[in-house]
Amino acid sequence: MIKEYKTIAEVAGPLMLVKDVEGVTYDELGEIELPSGEKRRCKVLEVNGNNALVQLFENSAGINLAESKVRFLGHGMELAVSEEMLGRVFDGMGRPKDGGPDIIPEMKLDINGLPMNPAARDYPSEFIQTGVSAIDGLNTLVRGQKLPIFSGSGLPHAELASQIARQAQVLNSESNFAVVFAAMGITYEEADYFVSDFKRTGAIDRTVLFMNLANDPAVERISTPRMALTAAEYLAFEKHMHVLVILTDITNYAEALREVSAARKEVPGRRGYPGYLYTDLATMYERAGRKMGCEGSITMIPILTMPEDDKTHPIPDLTGYITEGQIILSRELYRKGVTPPINVLPSLSRLKDKGIGKGKTREDHADTMNQLFAAYARGKEAKELMSILGEAALTNIDKKYAKFADAFEMEYVNQGYETNRSIEETLEIGWKLLTILPKSELKRIKDANIEKYYPEETYDPDAK
Repeated sequence: MIKEYKTIAEVAGPLMLVKDVEGVTYDELGEIELPSGEKRRCKVLEVNGNNALVQLFENSAGINLAESKVRFLGHGMELAVSEEMLGRVFDGMGRPKDGGPDIIPEMKLDINGLPMNPAARDYPSEFIQTGVSAIDGLNTLVRGQKLPIFSGSGLPHAELASQIARQAQVLNSESNFAVVFAAMGITYEEADYFVSDFKRTGAIDRTVLFMNLANDPAVERISTPRMALTAAEYLAFEKHMHVLVILTDITNYAEALREVSAARKEVPGRRGYPGYLYTDLATMYERAGRKMGCEGSITMIPILTMPEDDKTHPIPDLTGYITEGQIILSRELYRKGVTPPINVLPSLSRLKDKGIGKGKTREDHADTMNQLFAAYARGKEAKELMSILGEAALTNIDKKYAKFADAFEMEYVNQGYETNRSIEETLEIGWKLLTILPKSELKRIKDANIEKYYPEETYDPDAK
């Protein structure tokens, strides 16, 4: 039986204390009824004896301590799911935002998800083509992987995110592919950009969008990614789809977590963030993956803006620790006009070796990847030397490497946000650029691959 309580003792910011409660549990949903008849939602944060500390989803203005009533609903936060969700836009709490009808639910799922048995996890091994050369060719995304994008404020991560969402596909697979997109704490302009971009390209038909705007309550921000992941789990493990989850921006999520933690007067951890930031992020990221015997999978790309471009900041630091690599965007490349400005050298995909090679991409993929990395790193060194000592100090071979580095940035990485390159195109561009160097320098590629794939014509970027 649901009881009503009129024992609200105090309200402090987003928190409210209710006294003399019975049978209330952690994370339980509650409903506050104001004297005017208006209803607001809350959830239980802490139960201490007969007192419950609850967190408000809306603002606390107008709550009359003596007259307002609270009832607890006996269950945690749930999301109504069905296949009808594809092509729809929801707010951070899972309510339709596109003016369409409410979802007729097939089932209701707890937003915290069901933990996956580690023994039932399958190893990510299938290549996902994003159409972006710097990711496909060098830091390959594999089905079931979590690969974050580390960006900086003002860098075009939104454009890259929508490009991946539009273009991503599992090669040689007949199965359905869906995208779940969750945006936290973004501006109205950004939200409008995503929605209109997906509608323009028709990608919205296979996308579920959850939008939490910057002026929405912080508490809602904490539940948004979990809503998105619940929808993704349903599509992946109930409807056997391959789901790509894009979460942007994790920094806003962590800030909301810090805000709530400060309201609870908790002792802060690193840089003021709560001590459980690692655990909290892990409960989200670890929901990606594949299940044995299940066709569906969840691949995750969390996007975060590094405060002050500092990758030792707790948010990128802990994210990099939990996830399987990172794609780093570079301000220097952005200034040069390279789009997307992906800095390939510090970027990494820890599972790329499992998703490439014969039968998955092409047999020469691993060799060319290693060679391009090595040549670009040496080219960058040569350019640094050139800027200090002048061009005359470089050997002929170093000059070729410097030329390679420039051509690599302008032709391989720089492809714009509308170009969708197949993996074959990406590999061909890689081979074309390697002809700038003498054959004797291709020490990381097997002779058989050089014979088979090395272009007949050498490429000179200056000849244009």
